[in-house]
Amino acid sequence: MSTDASPDTSSSSSIVDDAKRFGTPTEATPLADDDHQRELIAQAVDKVRDTTPLAQSFTNFVTINLVANAQLAAGGTAAMSYLPDDIIDTAAIAKATYINVGTLLPFFKDALGNIARSLHAAQHPWVLDPVAAGIGRTRSAILWAFRSAPPTIVRGNASEIIALAGIWDLNVPSAGAHADTTRPAGVEAVDDVDSARDAAVIMARYLRGYAPNHRAAVAVSGATDLVTDGDTVYRLPGGSEMMTKITGAGCSLGGVTATYLAVTDPLTAALTASALYNRASEEAERASHGPGSFQTAFLDALWNTTAQTVSQSPITAEAV
Repeated sequence: MSTDASPDTSSSSSIVDDAKRFGTPTEATPLADDDHQRELIAQAVDKVRDTTPLAQSFTNFVTINLVANAQLAAGGTAAMSYLPDDIIDTAAIAKATYINVGTLLPFFKDALGNIARSLHAAQHPWVLDPVAAGIGRTRSAILWAFRSAPPTIVRGNASEIIALAGIWDLNVPSAGAHADTTRPAGVEAVDDVDSARDAAVIMARYLRGYAPNHRAAVAVSGATDLVTDGDTVYRLPGGSEMMTKITGAGCSLGGVTATYLAVTDPLTAALTASALYNRASEEAERASHGPGSFQTAFLDALWNTTAQTVSQSPITAEAV
């Protein structure tokens, strides 16, 4: 496949037309206990623990230790690198890759675009965390470079998703008023999850136009997480406020999302990672006495939370 391949126009023929079709969303309904998606979530948890898949990371060096430990605690295998050729070569044996733009070095501007194009040419699944999207010309240039070789999953907070939609010129109705002005407060969101709904849906449709199997997902983290494949919007309430008191909660979630992407489809991977993090963080809060002990308890909870507990998490769904 050419590294400059265009998206499949049958699935993303007109982002503008997609945007115009947005209206009042259907009523969100709880996902039934016997819904097939819950079975897929349970299978993903078990398969990671049974097969320990390798998901490599090019990630924020402030939080790299937690990312690796979280992947291991979820049952996967971690490999961390900042060498472009190393990432490209390791992709041949890794089942998925995670790229996080949280902390930048000068060579990243060219290196990350080259990595993305190589992953795209190899049809290799990967997760992007567009940390602090909208801050700085270099960061925006890196994120723009991903537009023509986009990831399988984008995972970020609401402000990051809205800003990335603007950087990619996705013409999202709800993002249009905010795309040029939304700026994460450092790595924190200044927008709520619902405000990023349309941006997430349009972005998911855009991503799947480039995916070899036409499957992709966008995950928006917040008080109630939002995950979409472009056709259905899922919401996952819960989780602990203590996640905001440690460094690397979102970064490690991206890494664990890649771990699940190594064994399942993008939507299931994003849902499974979010549900696991919500349940594990709640258990960690009960067992801890502050941020330090919370982080330790959280890794233990990632290890101990059962597939059944993850798959039976509260989830609602609404058709777009």
